Amino acid sequence: MGGTPEKQPNAQLTSWFVRSGWSKGELARQVNRRARQLGAHHVSTDTSRVRRWLDGEQPREPIPRILSELFSERFGCVVPIEDLGLRSAHQPAAGGDVDLPWTGPQTVQLISEFSRSDLMLGRRGFLGVSLGLSAGPALLEPMQRWLVPSGGSGMAASASPALPALAASREGARPSRLSVQELELLESTASMFRDWDNQCGGGLRRKAVVGQLHEVTDLLQDAHPEAVGRRLYRITADLAALAGWMSYDVGLQPTAQKYLVLALHAAKEAGDRPLGAFILSSMSRQMIHLDRPDDALELIHLAQYGSRDSAGATTQAMLHAMEARAYANMGQVNKCHRAVRMAEETFAESQPAEDPSWISFFNEAELHAENAHSYRDLAYVAGRSPTYASLAHPVMAKAVEGFSADPVHQRAYALNLVGMASVHLLQRDPEQAAQCTEQAITVARKLRSERVNTRIRKTTHTAVRDFGDVTEVAALSERLSVELPEVAESA
Repeated sequence: MGGTPEKQPNAQLTSWFVRSGWSKGELARQVNRRARQLGAHHVSTDTSRVRRWLDGEQPREPIPRILSELFSERFGCVVPIEDLGLRSAHQPAAGGDVDLPWTGPQTVQLISEFSRSDLMLGRRGFLGVSLGLSAGPALLEPMQRWLVPSGGSGMAASASPALPALAASREGARPSRLSVQELELLESTASMFRDWDNQCGGGLRRKAVVGQLHEVTDLLQDAHPEAVGRRLYRITADLAALAGWMSYDVGLQPTAQKYLVLALHAAKEAGDRPLGAFILSSMSRQMIHLDRPDDALELIHLAQYGSRDSAGATTQAMLHAMEARAYANMGQVNKCHRAVRMAEETFAESQPAEDPSWISFFNEAELHAENAHSYRDLAYVAGRSPTYASLAHPVMAKAVEGFSADPVHQRAYALNLVGMASVHLLQRDPEQAAQCTEQAITVARKLRSERVNTRIRKTTHTAVRDFGDVTEVAALSERLSVELPEVAESA
Protein backbone atom coordinates (compact mmCIF):
# COMPACT_ATOMS: atom_id res chain seq x y z
CA MET A 1 0.00 0.00 0.00
CA GLY A 2 1.21 3.52 -0.80
CA GLY A 3 1.39 6.56 1.39
CA THR A 4 3.93 8.80 3.07
CA PRO A 5 6.63 6.82 4.89
CA GLU A 6 6.67 7.29 8.64
CA LYS A 7 9.41 9.38 10.21
CA GLN A 8 12.13 7.32 11.82
CA PRO A 9 13.51 8.35 15.21
CA ASN A 10 16.86 10.13 14.94
CA ALA A 11 19.07 7.61 16.73
CA GLN A 12 22.24 9.62 16.13
CA LEU A 13 20.89 12.83 17.67
CA THR A 14 19.34 10.84 20.51
CA SER A 15 22.69 9.22 21.31
CA TRP A 16 24.51 12.57 21.55
CA PHE A 17 21.62 14.08 23.52
CA VAL A 18 21.52 11.28 26.10
CA ARG A 19 25.29 11.37 26.62
CA SER A 20 25.24 15.15 27.06
CA GLY A 21 23.23 14.88 30.26
CA TRP A 22 21.02 17.81 29.20
CA SER A 23 17.28 17.84 29.62
CA LYS A 24 15.07 18.74 26.65
CA GLY A 25 14.33 22.07 28.29
CA GLU A 26 18.02 22.87 28.81
CA LEU A 27 18.86 22.05 25.19
CA ALA A 28 15.96 24.22 24.01
CA ARG A 29 17.17 27.14 26.15
CA GLN A 30 20.72 26.82 24.81
CA VAL A 31 19.50 26.72 21.20
CA ASN A 32 17.38 29.84 21.75
CA ARG A 33 20.26 31.67 23.41
CA ARG A 34 22.66 30.86 20.57
CA ALA A 35 20.06 31.79 17.98
CA ARG A 36 19.65 35.24 19.58
CA GLN A 37 23.42 35.70 19.49
CA LEU A 38 23.34 34.81 15.81
CA GLY A 39 20.56 37.31 15.17
CA ALA A 40 18.04 34.57 14.32
CA HIS A 41 15.30 36.02 16.51
CA HIS A 42 12.64 33.95 14.76
CA VAL A 43 13.93 30.78 16.47
CA SER A 44 11.82 29.87 19.47
CA THR A 45 12.45 26.30 20.57
CA ASP A 46 10.73 24.44 23.39
CA THR A 47 10.75 20.93 24.83
CA SER A 48 8.12 19.67 22.41
CA ARG A 49 10.20 20.86 19.46
CA VAL A 50 13.29 19.07 20.82
CA ARG A 51 11.17 15.92 21.19
CA ARG A 52 10.14 16.17 17.53
CA TRP A 53 13.82 16.47 16.48
CA LEU A 54 14.60 13.31 18.42
CA ASP A 55 11.60 11.65 16.76
CA GLY A 56 13.04 12.41 13.32
CA GLU A 57 11.91 15.91 12.35
CA GLN A 58 14.57 17.84 10.40
CA PRO A 59 15.00 21.37 11.82
CA ARG A 60 15.69 24.30 9.53
CA GLU A 61 18.84 26.39 9.51
CA PRO A 62 20.46 27.74 11.59
CA ILE A 63 19.42 25.07 14.10
CA PRO A 64 21.52 22.18 12.67
CA ARG A 65 24.65 24.32 12.83
CA ILE A 66 23.77 25.56 16.34
CA LEU A 67 23.29 21.97 17.53
CA SER A 68 26.62 20.95 15.97
CA GLU A 69 28.37 23.78 17.80
CA LEU A 70 26.69 23.04 21.15
CA PHE A 71 27.53 19.34 21.08
CA SER A 72 31.09 20.05 19.86
CA GLU A 73 31.65 22.30 22.87
CA ARG A 74 29.99 19.83 25.24
CA PHE A 75 32.18 16.89 24.20
CA GLY A 76 35.39 18.72 23.26
CA CYS A 77 35.50 17.21 19.77
CA VAL A 78 34.14 18.04 16.34
CA VAL A 79 30.51 16.89 16.03
CA PRO A 80 29.51 17.54 12.40
CA ILE A 81 25.89 18.18 11.44
CA GLU A 82 25.80 14.86 9.60
CA ASP A 83 26.87 12.95 12.76
CA LEU A 84 23.74 14.30 14.43
CA GLY A 85 21.61 12.75 11.72
CA LEU A 86 20.68 16.22 10.45
CA ARG A 87 20.86 17.90 7.08
CA SER A 88 22.12 21.41 6.46
CA ALA A 89 19.90 23.40 4.13
CA HIS A 90 22.92 24.86 2.36
CA GLN A 91 25.75 22.37 2.09
CA PRO A 92 29.05 24.28 1.88
CA ALA A 93 31.63 23.55 -0.75
CA ALA A 94 34.40 21.13 0.14
CA GLY A 95 36.24 22.61 3.05
CA GLY A 96 33.38 24.96 4.01
CA ASP A 97 34.74 27.85 6.05
CA VAL A 98 38.38 26.90 5.41
CA ASP A 99 38.43 26.28 1.63
CA LEU A 100 39.40 29.82 0.64
CA PRO A 101 41.09 31.31 -2.44
CA TRP A 102 44.89 31.37 -2.22
CA THR A 103 45.35 34.89 -3.57
CA GLY A 104 46.71 38.00 -1.90
CA PRO A 105 43.85 40.44 -2.51
CA GLN A 106 41.18 37.98 -1.41
CA THR A 107 43.20 36.98 1.65
CA VAL A 108 43.40 40.62 2.74
CA GLN A 109 39.70 41.15 2.09
CA LEU A 110 38.71 38.04 4.04
CA ILE A 111 40.90 38.93 7.02
CA SER A 112 39.60 42.51 7.00
CA GLU A 113 35.96 41.42 6.91
CA PHE A 114 36.37 38.67 9.49
CA SER A 115 38.30 40.81 11.96
CA ARG A 116 35.78 43.65 11.57
CA SER A 117 32.90 41.26 12.29
CA ASP A 118 34.76 39.93 15.32
CA LEU A 119 35.31 43.45 16.66
CA MET A 120 31.73 44.59 16.07
CA LEU A 121 29.71 41.47 16.79
CA GLY A 122 32.06 39.02 18.45
CA ARG A 123 30.30 38.42 21.72
CA ARG A 124 31.20 35.01 23.06
CA GLY A 125 29.71 32.41 20.77
CA PHE A 126 28.53 34.78 18.00
CA LEU A 127 31.17 33.99 15.40
CA GLY A 128 31.35 30.43 16.65
CA VAL A 129 27.72 29.84 15.74
CA SER A 130 28.04 31.43 12.31
CA LEU A 131 31.06 29.22 11.55
CA GLY A 132 31.53 25.50 11.42
CA LEU A 133 34.53 23.49 12.59
CA SER A 134 36.22 21.64 9.76
CA ALA A 135 38.06 18.36 10.21
CA GLY A 136 39.20 15.38 8.18
CA PRO A 137 39.48 15.80 4.39
CA ALA A 138 37.43 19.02 4.51
CA LEU A 139 40.26 20.61 6.49
CA LEU A 140 43.32 18.75 5.24
CA GLU A 141 42.76 18.99 1.49
CA PRO A 142 42.50 22.82 1.40
CA MET A 143 45.55 23.14 3.67
CA GLN A 144 47.66 21.03 1.32
CA ARG A 145 47.37 23.85 -1.22
CA TRP A 146 49.77 25.77 1.00
CA LEU A 147 52.50 23.83 -0.81
CA VAL A 148 51.31 24.72 -4.32
CA PRO A 149 53.52 27.43 -5.89
CA SER A 150 51.79 30.62 -6.94
CA GLY A 151 52.51 31.96 -10.37
CA GLY A 152 54.66 28.94 -11.22
CA SER A 153 57.81 30.26 -9.57
CA GLY A 154 57.66 28.91 -6.05
CA MET A 155 55.99 30.01 -2.85
CA ALA A 156 58.10 33.10 -2.40
CA ALA A 157 56.83 34.44 -5.70
CA SER A 158 53.26 34.44 -4.42
CA ALA A 159 53.55 37.85 -2.79
CA SER A 160 54.90 39.66 -5.81
CA PRO A 161 52.06 39.25 -8.34
CA ALA A 162 49.44 39.77 -5.65
CA LEU A 163 50.56 43.23 -4.58
CA PRO A 164 49.92 45.16 -7.81
CA ALA A 165 46.53 43.48 -8.15
CA LEU A 166 45.69 44.40 -4.57
CA ALA A 167 46.71 48.01 -5.02
CA ALA A 168 44.74 48.27 -8.24
CA SER A 169 41.65 46.91 -6.54
CA ARG A 170 41.16 50.23 -4.75
CA GLU A 171 40.77 53.26 -6.94
CA GLY A 172 43.35 55.88 -6.10
CA ALA A 173 45.41 53.57 -3.88
CA ARG A 174 48.13 55.52 -2.11
CA PRO A 175 51.82 54.72 -2.61
CA SER A 176 53.60 53.20 0.36
CA ARG A 177 54.79 55.71 2.92
CA LEU A 178 55.76 53.22 5.59
CA SER A 179 59.22 53.76 6.97
CA VAL A 180 61.51 51.03 8.22
CA GLN A 181 60.94 52.32 11.75
CA GLU A 182 57.16 52.00 11.36
CA LEU A 183 57.46 48.43 10.09
CA GLU A 184 59.73 47.56 13.01
CA LEU A 185 57.19 49.08 15.40
CA LEU A 186 54.41 46.93 13.93
CA GLU A 187 56.59 43.84 14.33
CA SER A 188 57.47 44.71 17.92
CA THR A 189 53.79 45.29 18.69
CA ALA A 190 53.01 41.71 17.63
CA SER A 191 55.78 40.47 19.93
CA MET A 192 54.40 42.56 22.80
CA PHE A 193 50.92 41.11 22.32
CA ARG A 194 52.42 37.61 22.36
CA ASP A 195 54.12 38.30 25.69
CA TRP A 196 50.83 39.55 27.13
CA ASP A 197 49.10 36.40 25.90
CA ASN A 198 51.71 34.17 27.55
CA GLN A 199 51.57 36.12 30.79
CA CYS A 200 47.86 36.89 31.10
CA GLY A 201 46.00 34.45 28.84
CA GLY A 202 44.03 35.00 25.65
CA GLY A 203 41.02 36.67 27.22
CA LEU A 204 42.68 39.92 28.25
CA ARG A 205 44.04 41.30 24.97
CA ARG A 206 42.34 39.26 22.24
CA LYS A 207 40.27 42.16 20.92
CA ALA A 208 43.34 44.41 20.90
CA VAL A 209 45.14 41.90 18.67
CA VAL A 210 42.11 41.64 16.37
CA GLY A 211 41.99 45.45 16.16
CA GLN A 212 45.68 45.65 15.28
CA LEU A 213 45.19 42.92 12.67
CA HIS A 214 42.35 44.89 11.08
CA GLU A 215 44.53 48.02 10.92
CA VAL A 216 47.36 46.15 9.21
CA THR A 217 45.00 44.81 6.53
CA ASP A 218 44.10 48.44 5.81
CA LEU A 219 47.78 49.16 5.21
CA LEU A 220 47.97 46.21 2.82
CA GLN A 221 45.42 47.88 0.57
CA ASP A 222 47.92 50.58 -0.36
CA ALA A 223 50.56 50.16 -3.06
CA HIS A 224 53.87 48.86 -1.70
CA PRO A 225 57.24 47.77 -3.03
CA GLU A 226 57.51 43.99 -3.01
CA ALA A 227 59.78 43.81 0.05
CA VAL A 228 57.47 46.04 2.12
CA GLY A 229 54.42 44.09 0.97
CA ARG A 230 55.92 40.79 2.01
CA ARG A 231 56.87 42.21 5.37
CA LEU A 232 53.30 43.45 5.91
CA TYR A 233 51.92 40.04 4.95
CA ARG A 234 54.30 38.47 7.48
CA ILE A 235 53.03 40.83 10.22
CA THR A 236 49.45 40.04 9.16
CA ALA A 237 50.12 36.30 9.38
CA ASP A 238 51.74 36.73 12.80
CA LEU A 239 48.81 38.73 14.17
CA ALA A 240 46.16 36.45 12.64
CA ALA A 241 47.92 33.41 14.10
CA LEU A 242 47.99 35.09 17.51
CA ALA A 243 44.29 36.03 17.22
CA GLY A 244 43.58 32.38 16.42
CA TRP A 245 45.66 31.14 19.33
CA MET A 246 43.98 33.54 21.77
CA SER A 247 40.54 32.51 20.47
CA TYR A 248 41.52 28.88 21.07
CA ASP A 249 42.66 29.78 24.58
CA VAL A 250 39.28 31.29 25.49
CA GLY A 251 37.31 28.41 23.94
CA LEU A 252 36.14 29.94 20.63
CA GLN A 253 37.14 26.95 18.54
CA PRO A 254 35.57 27.72 15.13
CA THR A 255 36.78 31.33 15.33
CA ALA A 256 40.27 30.11 16.21
CA GLN A 257 40.36 27.77 13.24
CA LYS A 258 39.25 30.48 10.83
CA TYR A 259 41.94 32.90 12.02
CA LEU A 260 44.61 30.20 11.74
CA VAL A 261 43.54 29.33 8.20
CA LEU A 262 43.65 33.00 7.21
CA ALA A 263 47.06 33.32 8.89
CA LEU A 264 48.38 30.45 6.78
CA HIS A 265 47.18 32.21 3.63
CA ALA A 266 48.96 35.41 4.69
CA ALA A 267 52.15 33.48 5.49
CA LYS A 268 52.12 32.05 1.99
CA GLU A 269 51.81 35.55 0.52
CA ALA A 270 54.78 36.57 2.68
CA GLY A 271 56.81 33.67 1.32
CA ASP A 272 57.49 32.55 4.91
CA ARG A 273 57.33 28.77 5.10
CA PRO A 274 58.66 28.45 8.68
CA LEU A 275 55.90 30.78 9.88
CA GLY A 276 53.39 28.72 7.88
CA ALA A 277 54.69 25.56 9.55
CA PHE A 278 54.24 27.18 12.96
CA ILE A 279 50.63 28.08 12.09
CA LEU A 280 49.96 24.50 10.98
CA SER A 281 51.37 23.31 14.33
CA SER A 282 48.82 25.50 16.13
CA MET A 283 46.07 23.95 14.02
CA SER A 284 47.47 20.54 14.91
CA ARG A 285 47.36 21.38 18.61
CA GLN A 286 43.71 22.36 18.24
CA MET A 287 42.94 19.01 16.56
CA ILE A 288 44.57 17.16 19.48
CA HIS A 289 42.39 19.20 21.84
CA LEU A 290 39.34 18.19 19.78
CA ASP A 291 40.34 14.51 19.92
CA ARG A 292 41.35 14.34 16.24
CA PRO A 293 44.97 13.06 16.52
CA ASP A 294 44.95 11.64 12.97
CA ASP A 295 44.18 15.12 11.60
CA ALA A 296 46.80 16.61 13.93
CA LEU A 297 49.45 14.26 12.57
CA GLU A 298 48.57 15.07 8.95
CA LEU A 299 48.89 18.80 9.68
CA ILE A 300 52.28 18.33 11.36
CA HIS A 301 53.61 16.23 8.49
CA LEU A 302 52.43 18.92 6.07
CA ALA A 303 54.27 21.53 8.16
CA GLN A 304 57.44 19.43 8.31
CA TYR A 305 57.47 18.76 4.58
CA GLY A 306 56.74 22.35 3.62
CA SER A 307 59.47 23.84 5.86
CA ARG A 308 62.08 21.09 5.58
CA ASP A 309 64.62 23.35 3.84
CA SER A 310 63.87 26.60 5.64
CA ALA A 311 62.89 26.10 9.29
CA GLY A 312 65.51 26.53 12.01
CA ALA A 313 66.34 23.90 14.59
CA THR A 314 64.00 25.32 17.22
CA THR A 315 61.01 25.22 14.88
CA GLN A 316 61.91 21.71 13.71
CA ALA A 317 62.20 20.55 17.34
CA MET A 318 58.76 22.00 18.10
CA LEU A 319 57.28 20.15 15.11
CA HIS A 320 58.84 16.86 16.27
CA ALA A 321 57.40 17.43 19.76
CA MET A 322 53.93 18.02 18.31
CA GLU A 323 54.35 14.94 16.13
CA ALA A 324 55.02 12.98 19.33
CA ARG A 325 51.83 14.36 20.89
CA ALA A 326 49.80 13.16 17.91
CA TYR A 327 51.40 9.71 17.94
CA ALA A 328 50.81 9.46 21.71
CA ASN A 329 47.12 10.19 21.32
CA MET A 330 46.95 7.56 18.57
CA GLY A 331 48.62 5.01 20.86
CA GLN A 332 51.63 4.55 18.53
CA VAL A 333 54.29 4.01 21.18
CA ASN A 334 57.43 3.45 19.11
CA LYS A 335 56.74 6.37 16.78
CA CYS A 336 56.03 8.59 19.79
CA HIS A 337 59.35 7.66 21.39
CA ARG A 338 61.20 8.31 18.15
CA ALA A 339 59.58 11.74 17.72
CA VAL A 340 60.43 12.66 21.34
CA ARG A 341 64.04 11.70 20.72
CA MET A 342 64.14 13.72 17.49
CA ALA A 343 62.73 16.75 19.33
CA GLU A 344 65.44 16.54 21.98
CA GLU A 345 68.28 16.00 19.51
CA THR A 346 67.12 18.79 17.21
CA PHE A 347 66.57 21.23 20.05
CA ALA A 348 70.20 20.72 21.11
CA GLU A 349 71.16 22.44 17.84
CA SER A 350 68.95 25.50 18.43
CA GLN A 351 70.31 29.00 17.97
CA PRO A 352 67.78 31.18 19.88
CA ALA A 353 69.45 34.43 18.84
CA GLU A 354 68.67 33.59 15.20
CA ASP A 355 65.04 32.53 15.79
CA PRO A 356 62.00 34.61 14.79
CA SER A 357 60.00 36.01 17.70
CA TRP A 358 57.01 33.70 17.21
CA ILE A 359 59.04 30.61 18.19
CA SER A 360 60.65 32.21 21.26
CA PHE A 361 58.12 30.42 23.51
CA PHE A 362 59.71 27.06 22.68
CA ASN A 363 62.44 27.01 25.29
CA GLU A 364 63.84 24.08 27.24
CA ALA A 365 60.93 24.11 29.69
CA GLU A 366 58.43 23.96 26.81
CA LEU A 367 60.32 21.06 25.24
CA HIS A 368 60.07 19.17 28.54
CA ALA A 369 56.39 20.10 28.78
CA GLU A 370 55.49 18.73 25.35
CA ASN A 371 57.43 15.51 25.84
CA ALA A 372 55.99 14.98 29.32
CA HIS A 373 52.47 15.44 27.99
CA SER A 374 53.21 12.91 25.25
CA TYR A 375 54.16 10.32 27.88
CA ARG A 376 51.15 11.30 30.01
CA ASP A 377 48.84 10.91 27.00
CA LEU A 378 50.34 7.50 26.25
CA ALA A 379 49.52 6.50 29.82
CA TYR A 380 45.86 7.41 29.32
CA VAL A 381 45.61 5.70 25.93
CA ALA A 382 47.21 2.57 27.42
CA GLY A 383 44.58 2.38 30.15
CA ARG A 384 46.25 4.55 32.83
CA SER A 385 49.58 2.74 32.42
CA PRO A 386 51.93 3.25 35.41
CA THR A 387 54.91 2.68 33.11
CA TYR A 388 54.23 5.74 30.96
CA ALA A 389 53.17 7.77 33.99
CA SER A 390 56.58 7.07 35.51
CA LEU A 391 58.23 8.28 32.28
CA ALA A 392 56.15 11.46 32.35
CA HIS A 393 56.82 12.32 36.00
CA PRO A 394 60.48 13.49 35.92
CA VAL A 395 60.06 15.29 32.59
CA MET A 396 56.93 17.11 33.77
CA ALA A 397 58.77 18.07 36.97
CA LYS A 398 61.50 19.70 34.85
CA ALA A 399 58.84 21.65 32.95
CA VAL A 400 57.21 22.90 36.15
CA GLU A 401 60.56 23.90 37.59
CA GLY A 402 61.52 25.70 34.39
CA PHE A 403 58.33 27.75 34.26
CA SER A 404 58.14 28.47 38.00
CA ALA A 405 60.80 31.18 37.72
CA ASP A 406 59.51 32.54 34.40
CA PRO A 407 57.46 35.74 34.89
CA VAL A 408 56.26 35.78 31.25
CA HIS A 409 55.03 32.24 30.57
CA GLN A 410 52.58 32.08 33.46
CA ARG A 411 49.88 30.28 31.49
CA ALA A 412 52.38 27.55 30.62
CA TYR A 413 53.29 27.33 34.31
CA ALA A 414 49.63 26.80 35.25
CA LEU A 415 49.08 24.23 32.48
CA ASN A 416 52.09 22.21 33.54
CA LEU A 417 51.09 22.30 37.19
CA VAL A 418 47.81 20.74 36.06
CA GLY A 419 49.78 18.29 33.91
CA MET A 420 51.85 17.33 36.96
CA ALA A 421 48.63 16.84 38.94
CA SER A 422 47.28 14.50 36.26
CA VAL A 423 50.48 12.44 36.43
CA HIS A 424 50.15 12.19 40.23
CA LEU A 425 46.59 10.92 39.76
CA LEU A 426 47.82 8.29 37.32
CA GLN A 427 50.35 7.24 39.98
CA ARG A 428 47.55 7.17 42.60
CA ASP A 429 49.02 9.99 44.66
CA PRO A 430 45.95 12.20 45.26
CA GLU A 431 47.56 14.35 47.96
CA GLN A 432 50.32 15.53 45.61
CA ALA A 433 47.78 15.95 42.79
CA ALA A 434 45.69 18.21 45.01
CA GLN A 435 48.73 20.27 45.99
CA CYS A 436 49.73 20.86 42.35
CA THR A 437 46.17 21.77 41.39
CA GLU A 438 45.95 24.20 44.31
CA GLN A 439 49.08 25.92 42.97
CA ALA A 440 47.54 26.00 39.49
CA ILE A 441 44.41 27.71 40.83
CA THR A 442 46.56 30.40 42.44
CA VAL A 443 48.21 31.11 39.08
CA ALA A 444 44.97 30.78 37.11
CA ARG A 445 43.30 33.54 39.11
CA LYS A 446 45.82 35.98 37.58
CA LEU A 447 45.04 34.77 34.04
CA ARG A 448 42.20 35.09 31.55
CA SER A 449 42.44 31.60 30.07
CA GLU A 450 39.41 29.36 29.80
CA ARG A 451 41.73 26.58 28.64
CA VAL A 452 43.57 26.66 31.98
CA ASN A 453 40.33 26.84 33.94
CA THR A 454 38.82 23.94 32.03
CA ARG A 455 41.85 21.73 32.62
CA ILE A 456 41.83 22.56 36.33
CA ARG A 457 38.16 21.65 36.58
CA LYS A 458 38.63 18.42 34.62
CA THR A 459 41.57 17.32 36.77
CA THR A 460 39.72 18.19 39.97
CA HIS A 461 36.63 16.28 38.86
CA THR A 462 38.80 13.25 38.11
CA ALA A 463 40.41 13.51 41.55
CA VAL A 464 37.01 13.74 43.23
CA ARG A 465 35.71 10.79 41.23
CA ASP A 466 38.67 8.54 42.10
CA PHE A 467 39.74 9.87 45.51
CA GLY A 468 36.81 11.87 46.84
CA ASP A 469 37.33 10.62 50.40
CA VAL A 470 40.85 12.09 50.62
CA THR A 471 40.90 15.22 52.77
CA GLU A 472 43.13 17.22 50.42
CA VAL A 473 40.93 16.38 47.43
CA ALA A 474 37.76 17.42 49.23
CA ALA A 475 39.39 20.73 50.19
CA LEU A 476 40.51 21.25 46.58
CA SER A 477 36.97 20.70 45.31
CA GLU A 478 35.62 23.23 47.79
CA ARG A 479 38.22 25.83 46.78
CA LEU A 480 37.50 25.25 43.09
CA SER A 481 33.79 25.88 43.56
CA VAL A 482 34.54 29.21 45.25
CA GLU A 483 37.46 30.56 43.22
CA LEU A 484 36.92 29.11 39.73
CA PRO A 485 33.20 28.35 39.49
CA GLU A 486 31.74 27.31 36.19
CA VAL A 487 29.99 30.35 34.80
CA ALA A 488 26.85 29.85 32.77
CA GLU A 489 27.05 31.29 29.27
CA SER A 490 25.37 34.68 29.03
CA ALA A 491 22.82 35.52 26.35
